[in-house]
Amino acid sequence: MTRRERLMATLRGQAVDHPAVSFYEIGGFAIDPFDPSPFNVYQDPSWQPLLDLAENETDLIRLAAPLVQSIAADWNPELPASWAEFFTTEQCDQGDTRYVKTTLKVGGRTMTNLTRRDRQINTVWTVEHLLKCAADAEAYLQLPDEVPSGPLDISHLVRAEAELGDRGLVMVDTGDPLCWIAPLFSMEDYTVIAFSQPALFHRLLEKVAPFRQTVTEQVAQAFPGRLWRIYGPEYATAPYLPTHCFEEYVERYTGPMIRAIRKHGGFARVHCHGRLRQVLPILQRMGADAIDPIEPPPQGDVELGAVRREYGRDFVLFGNIEVSDIEGLPPDHFERVVRRSLAEGTRGEGRGFVLMPSSAPYGRAITPSTQANYETMVRLARGFGSN
Repeated sequence: MTRRERLMATLRGQAVDHPAVSFYEIGGFAIDPFDPSPFNVYQDPSWQPLLDLAENETDLIRLAAPLVQSIAADWNPELPASWAEFFTTEQCDQGDTRYVKTTLKVGGRTMTNLTRRDRQINTVWTVEHLLKCAADAEAYLQLPDEVPSGPLDISHLVRAEAELGDRGLVMVDTGDPLCWIAPLFSMEDYTVIAFSQPALFHRLLEKVAPFRQTVTEQVAQAFPGRLWRIYGPEYATAPYLPTHCFEEYVERYTGPMIRAIRKHGGFARVHCHGRLRQVLPILQRMGADAIDPIEPPPQGDVELGAVRREYGRDFVLFGNIEVSDIEGLPPDHFERVVRRSLAEGTRGEGRGFVLMPSSAPYGRAITPSTQANYETMVRLARGFGSN
């Protein structure tokens, strides 16, 4: 089977020659190790063998946003074009650190968001969150209401798919309304407001849901039958919020996105780190086609084998390798972890399984042990069931 055929068969619940294997962000993004930016950690020569392994030997799942971004912000990757006049962004480099300050002026208030990025680490920290209190949230609600009008430009998706060919799939990658709103606050402020002021929090979600829903419906129709990833539901899982909040803030607003994707033959994969046990029945009820990354305890609260046994007929399972194990375990120990995931993810009847880590390394150098562990994932997935 080609890599594309293997992934499509997995999504459809059909037989495959061996379980698919994905490195998630590695191979998920078209990484350019020759980008001269001082913040490009992939310039280090130690990354090249891993990038080559992903491109040449894994079942590639390219992540692509549904729209070409209009306003880029570290805390919110897509914003309606009509909001541009309310936001300003400043960038400042201090030594090995880059700060980006975003200012929002609306409703008679001035609010600021500050992020930090260091050259040696491929991640962004939020130093200051945009919304800090209920009064800020009320001002945010005064931004214009907007939904896209006219046909959306999906040429970037078509182009990405053509470039990928039979090496894998393009996955349309989008946040849900909860993922749009929750990161505007610090985690402390978010959980307090979402739990204690549900009416206000619903108004915030209702502010952005029509835009996200319209984008999803139009792209799903114009680019039918493809895999999607929806991220954000983990914000409403334990220990952050009780299960009824998942029903209120995820099922109510993310469920319509899933239905729009499936209406046009697409596959909706829901990304949700952490504790899944209490929300799996809700995800099933919402009609999700797949879930990831199904983290093992103690990061999660349910074993992969139990998910396969109880929900394997409903969901394609993506996971359940922790990136901390890839970077921290010696190769002989890591091999046992991979063998267990492959066995549990494919045992008995089920729709399909893709061996995949929960994330990717974000440092500037890849150690020989980390490289060996990634090679183990490919070797064991390819050979699984042949002996």
